[in-house]
This record gives sequence, structure tokens and C-alpha cells, in this order.
Amino acid sequence: MTVHRRVKPNTRQKRALGVQAILEWAFRVEKAQLELLPPKNAGEESSGFGMEYVLIQRAQLGCKIDGGRYKMGSYTHVDAEVVAATLAGMPDALGGIRMAIRVADLARAGMTPDWMPNTVPRCVPIEVRRNQHGERAVTEVIGVEGVQYRGRWRMVEVLACPVTWSPHPQQIESARHAYVDWWQALGWVREGLLEGGMLLDLEVTEAMPRGQSWG
Repeated sequence: MTVHRRVKPNTRQKRALGVQAILEWAFRVEKAQLELLPPKNAGEESSGFGMEYVLIQRAQLGCKIDGGRYKMGSYTHVDAEVVAATLAGMPDALGGIRMAIRVADLARAGMTPDWMPNTVPRCVPIEVRRNQHGERAVTEVIGVEGVQYRGRWRMVEVLACPVTWSPHPQQIESARHAYVDWWQALGWVREGLLEGGMLLDLEVTEAMPRGQSWG
């Protein structure tokens, strides 16, 4: 007699999210903590997270491995722990520990770095004074010149208004460089989560924040 066993299908459905949404869920909703990797030996550069580290992190969760969709007390979803463990291994080439902290802080705040879109430097006075008559740029004496006025020579002060660029082009360049660094870091996290394949309830999609769109 042949006995047929009925196999229960896996009905677990994963939520499909982009890497930025996953990071914000992990750090803002689930309150995951960024446990940084122990420092490397002197002269040894970190090349990224080791999957053995993520496995250890997951093993330490014990019975929480099959966590549900809702937080209970101080419980943090296991997927959030995996995201945090992955981010903790940010390679030095992408900013290392500092970048990992920055990514986590931005995700916790639900923010995207300001790359100063549509910002154009303007030439403005360095100092402005205001009174009841309005606003006036502050000037300074840069010399004395002789001028002829009504047949007489007079010495008059030559005034100039010191100016600057606001915002300074270097400030804009720095903001956009920082955005690119953050964007590349998110791409690395995304690839790490896909490579690890350890998320239970989440699925990493192709979605990424807006890439470089300036000249």
C-alpha cells in the first residue's frame, strides 16, 4: 500500500521593499541597533561584512528566528537584525564604520541626504545691516583718491562692498559628493542582503534612491 503524505505549501508571503525602505523599517520601526564589527588588525582593511558574522548574529537570536510581523515589547524582528548586521560590515572603501553610522542615522530619521537640488550660487554681500530705512550692504574703505569737483581737488574715500558666493560652489559639491557616497553605500547593502538570502519576511527589490542627476 502506498501512503501519500500531504505537504503543506509554504504560504509565507514576503513584503517587497527597496533597500532604503528596508533600512528605514529596520532602524526606525523595529529600532534595530547597529552593532559594529570588532576592529581589524592594524594595517588590515575591512572589505565588507562576512556572512559568518551575520549567521552568528542570527544564531544568537535563538527562538526569535521565526518572528512575527508585529513588535512585542522590546523584541526586534529578526530581519531587522540581519539588516543591521549587514550594514555593520560596511567596507572601508565605502566609508567603513562612519558611513554605516550615517546610513543608520538617516534611516532612523527617515531622511535622505540633501544634495541641494536646483541650488545656484549667488554673489551676495558678506555683511548686511538693517535699519528703519531698509537693508544696506556694509562697505569698507580700500583707498583714497583725489577728484576735481567744481574746480577744486578733493580727497575722497574709495569704498568697496566685500562679497561672497552663497552657497559656495564647494558646499554644493561637497553635498553632492556625500549623497553619491551614501547612494553607493545603499547599493552595497542591497547587494549584501541579496547575496545573503537570509531575510524571512522581506524581499529586496531593484528600487534605489534617485541617482546622480546633476551635471
